[in-house]
Amino acid sequence: MRFAQVAVLGALAALAVVLAVGRPGAAHGSNAPSGRVITVTGTGTVSAVPNEASFSFGVQTDGATAREAQAANAERMTRVIDALRRLGIAKGDLQTQDVSVSPKWNNDGSVTGYTAHNSLRVDVHGVVRAGRVVDAAVAAGATESSGPSFSRADKALLYKTALQNAVTQARSKAEALAAEANVELGAAIRIEEQSPQPQPEIGVYATALERMPTPVEPGNQQTHATVTVTFGLA
Repeated sequence: MRFAQVAVLGALAALAVVLAVGRPGAAHGSNAPSGRVITVTGTGTVSAVPNEASFSFGVQTDGATAREAQAANAERMTRVIDALRRLGIAKGDLQTQDVSVSPKWNNDGSVTGYTAHNSLRVDVHGVVRAGRVVDAAVAAGATESSGPSFSRADKALLYKTALQNAVTQARSKAEALAAEANVELGAAIRIEEQSPQPQPEIGVYATALERMPTPVEPGNQQTHATVTVTFGLA
């Protein structure tokens, strides 16, 4: 009886070993490509003239009381908004960024009055009228102006084109390496997109204090994309 039990236990152990050896993938779960491969990085660039610009306009007013400072500020900012709306800026392209009231302190720690501040972001579709937007805002009472920040309305499409160019460059580099190594390049088996990094916006512009009308030149803006591609080798 003891011999039969030992034989059964030995058979079960042998079966467990066979199952473990027969399923190596279940233990690792790796997605790494097998066989001979080549991995390269490609970068694609698309250059375009920006067709949108964003500005920030601010209004600062003083008053003996917080209410007085805020009332004067609201009146002046309303004039700025009305001037921009008359210029054709849509309401959806105007966004308040900051509304604040703070006391002004004397050297002895007493309050001498209050200062109110309000800032407005303005998105301009069509850079050609950006200078007139600056002029209108300052003429209506804006005491601060900053920008522009340039962009493209079709930036998603531009980035897609840059991605396509990046893949094309990656394949060209892989073909050159494969030819040098005297091997045949196979299909792409893995493509990884690297996160796009913000690029500096290229443009030349003048502030509203230099001359009228305010010149705004968009220059050129580049869109970059980078991919890492792994090709199989035949």
